[in-house]
Amino acid sequence: MIKLLRYLFVEDFLLKLLSLVLALLFWLTVSFAIQEKQGSPTPVLRLIPEVRSFSNLPVVVMSSASDVRNFKVSPNQVEVTVRGDSSLLQNLHSKDIRVMVDLTDIEAAENLRKRIEVSTPAGVTLVSVRPEEVAVIIPSKSAIP
Repeated sequence: MIKLLRYLFVEDFLLKLLSLVLALLFWLTVSFAIQEKQGSPTPVLRLIPEVRSFSNLPVVVMSSASDVRNFKVSPNQVEVTVRGDSSLLQNLHSKDIRVMVDLTDIEAAENLRKRIEVSTPAGVTLVSVRPEEVAVIIPSKSAIP
């Protein structure tokens, strides 16, 4: 049994490896030819996804409906970098990316900094946000009429 396995895998190893490589090249050639014939603009192999940046995206402040205070954040705009398929990124607009700060459970605080949350469409991955957090300016509840 061991002799049979050794014969199948070890004997003429270089010829078997060469056959495998040639078969792979043949398969790739046929796949690309079929895709070109069908007129598909996307290749079979997507090795490197594209990266795109969006500047001056407004930060949306999310608070509870019962809280009528006028929260402010500083800075109120950020830069977001995303990664994805080139066809997705070409059709992506800044309105498709949501940048927000969640302040639903904030009553009172001083020097509060909150992390920015970013939601992107399916197939698009967040790479970075600059800055990563914002300073929250909370008006006092006594200042509300």
